[in-house]
Amino acid sequence: MATHVDPITLAVVRGALETTQREMTLTLEKTGRSSVFNLAHDYSNALFDHFPEMILQGQDIPIHLGSLIPAMKAVAGHFGDDIHEGDVIYHNDPAYKGSHILDCCMYKPVFYRGELVFWTVCKGHLTDIGGPVPAGYNPDAKEIYAEGLRIPPVKLWEKGKRRDDVINLLLTNMRARRDQEGDINAQFGACRVGERNLLALLDKYGVNTVRACIAELKDMADRQMRALIRAVPDGVYRGCAVLEDAGHGFGEMAITSTITVSGDRLHIEVQSPPQIPYFINSYEGNSLSGVYLGLMMFAQLPPPYNEGLYRCVTVDLGPRGTLCNAVEPAPHVNCTTTPMETLTDAVRMALEQAAPERVTASWGHASGINIAGIDPRSGEQYVTMVLASIISGAGATQVMDGWHAVGPLCCFGALSSGDIELLEYSYPIIIHRYGLVPDSGGAGKYRGGSGTAWEVEPREHEMQVIAFGEGRQIPTMGAAGAENRLLEPKLGKLVVTRPDGRQVHRHNTMLTIKPGERITNINPGGGGYGPAFERDPRAVLEDVRNGLVSREAAELEYGVALNPDGLSVNWARTERLRG
Repeated sequence: MATHVDPITLAVVRGALETTQREMTLTLEKTGRSSVFNLAHDYSNALFDHFPEMILQGQDIPIHLGSLIPAMKAVAGHFGDDIHEGDVIYHNDPAYKGSHILDCCMYKPVFYRGELVFWTVCKGHLTDIGGPVPAGYNPDAKEIYAEGLRIPPVKLWEKGKRRDDVINLLLTNMRARRDQEGDINAQFGACRVGERNLLALLDKYGVNTVRACIAELKDMADRQMRALIRAVPDGVYRGCAVLEDAGHGFGEMAITSTITVSGDRLHIEVQSPPQIPYFINSYEGNSLSGVYLGLMMFAQLPPPYNEGLYRCVTVDLGPRGTLCNAVEPAPHVNCTTTPMETLTDAVRMALEQAAPERVTASWGHASGINIAGIDPRSGEQYVTMVLASIISGAGATQVMDGWHAVGPLCCFGALSSGDIELLEYSYPIIIHRYGLVPDSGGAGKYRGGSGTAWEVEPREHEMQVIAFGEGRQIPTMGAAGAENRLLEPKLGKLVVTRPDGRQVHRHNTMLTIKPGERITNINPGGGGYGPAFERDPRAVLEDVRNGLVSREAAELEYGVALNPDGLSVNWARTERLRG
């Protein structure tokens, strides 16, 4: 017999679950060792019930959260009945529905009076996972075995006993061991904090009441998604996005999404080319995250966010062995950005064919760098993914400009760049520049958010740099008639400046930077919305005064002329330009 739940109890239990997730996140921020954890916040937390179904996801990294749903089921299914109180399981393998091998996930079953009731789950991007290339992004990898350490589901704690042999095996295969060990300990702490709070909740309300509240929260999410889909006309809709040529001879590739709407149900089918011997293949768990992000960008539903959202959604990722449904031994480490963001665009575009009133522009795609070397201050090796280097702009909407410096699309605003001073303190580097890039936001009635430039120089040592990503050939997609006329500033770039001032442009590659040399990573902005000539000239003037748009772009892209003092609009000439 189902337990009735009154609205007050439901609200209190929901608040306790949300607070539990936020405490897990805070634990990671305050105890993580690497800058990826304690500055950039490249991690995500979620709570699952005993089924296991996701009952709460944090407002964290989208590329993590969608993949947690199949990964949790794969991990629980792997151990079956061999799950006990005090166990802690670790995992990163895409063959077990993980995202990519740098995103390592910890799963802690929560038992109450001998019964499995919850799972606390924490996924975080470790700064290194072994393999031939520091920080894991190997553009020369032809197969997954050349990328780093794969961790199938394995117990790090068994019935409450720490398995030092297994943990030592993992850490021995990773660079900058101290950082990796600190981050794994932070994950354990976050899972323990979640467990503590959930047990207190069960003590107060009992298993039956808490389960009834969770069932209602999942039903609530289900009702909201079904209501949205019912409002969309039945039919078949398609969206296609192009993945740019990465410069390794594979050319451009198209990813297509075909979406069928029928009543209150949605079926999403993905078509992608065959997998390739390059690190942009996406396995099933990661691709589901891309699909779900595209869906949620379109849906824009309020909380709760749990597995109930996807009861009425089915997904077909296409034949196995394709770019978005890769199988071993396909290399994959770059997949959480490329091709995930392109897949997200394809899904969002198909849905917007069904409901044009929900059209938005895309966010900038990720292109960034990782750095590694020997710290001359300590003689120790360091390695990190510089997440500050991948911060791009958000897309514009039907009512407002895109936000600056909140991308890329795969993180959707959840990523932090961290303080410049703390990065310089943590690593032997000087950051010469970190700021918004003029004219990088897509032109439109509503302008896309600006991307960023991050320029660094190594101090007293040679620094290895690994570059990855896209957005360097194809600008971010706008919407509703937005068009860019000044293309160069809209693209990402990787620029090496030699001591004599000579500049060299590079792409997805590995290189060594010496003291006196600088490397600058420039990110694209977000896409614009609507025809740029419809933008209020006074808004263009304000953008010019703020350094977001140049006078050249004001005239070329927006048809707005300024008076010589740059403080006012030349209305007569603007009228001629727009005429």
